[in-house]
Amino acid sequence: MPPDRADFAESECQWIPLREATAHFATHAGPTQSQRHIKPLHWYAACRLVVEGGFDPDEITPRPPFRVTRRGARRWLHHDPDLGGKGERTVFGGLKTKNVDVAVVKNGVGPVLAISCKGATGAFRNLTNRMEEAVGDCTNLHIAYPALVCGYLFVMRANREEDAAPPRPGARAENRRANDIAIGADGGPVEAVVRFHAALRELADRRGIRDDVSRYEAVALALADTDAGAANAILPDFPPDDSPLRIERFFQSVYLRYDERFVYAAPDLKRVTGRVEWSPDSPAFDGGRCADLDYEPRWADEA
Repeated sequence: MPPDRADFAESECQWIPLREATAHFATHAGPTQSQRHIKPLHWYAACRLVVEGGFDPDEITPRPPFRVTRRGARRWLHHDPDLGGKGERTVFGGLKTKNVDVAVVKNGVGPVLAISCKGATGAFRNLTNRMEEAVGDCTNLHIAYPALVCGYLFVMRANREEDAAPPRPGARAENRRANDIAIGADGGPVEAVVRFHAALRELADRRGIRDDVSRYEAVALALADTDAGAANAILPDFPPDDSPLRIERFFQSVYLRYDERFVYAAPDLKRVTGRVEWSPDSPAFDGGRCADLDYEPRWADEA
């Protein structure tokens, strides 16, 4: 069982579904400077890299709550909450060191994958600042590690105009609406959100190591539903179905770019860089845990 949401930020990495991470983000009432609202999304990404991605939990920061046993080529995944870790990974950058939210570091190879998990609960008029930060972070990392697969996962709180709280004393109501509202009265995203989506698209889909260092290999944008009774806690209608920023496409893009650079292009290192597959009878998947996931574990074909 995951901890109570109030205790999320004080706990080690937990194996939770996306809806739990985004529901916490959407309903968190405390200050955002502590990162308490976004930490569960770090956990979600780290655990998904193990279960679906086939990365060893010992290579990931924050360390996911799993351990691996093996016999020959077979590997079993065990859920062990006591092994969950905290913190971020400090990575050497071309301009300065950078604390990466979720990182995979291969022994003898170095950093191979970095995911930045960011969020906005309001003040959407200031999203331009987020773009500048995103470009700078990506450029800094790619200068030092051109082959590094960088992902940018951004979550916005889907504040609705119809649910807007009264403005602060002395604040103009129209400023409150323009600055903190993501979903307009017509049920669609406001202009600031649409523009942010268009800008993020220009930062996505870096394919080769000689391509623009200011682009990410994968970018996702998701709107966290503020309705406490929402089934999946992510608005299904934005980004549009054909958008490359749909969160459903994010991790597959990350895996594809990783395999191209660190597996297919370096067959002699496949024993180190290859992504593993988990035995279907792994204890981690007992008790119906897979039913709560929005992704499929990386099963081994043991027929």
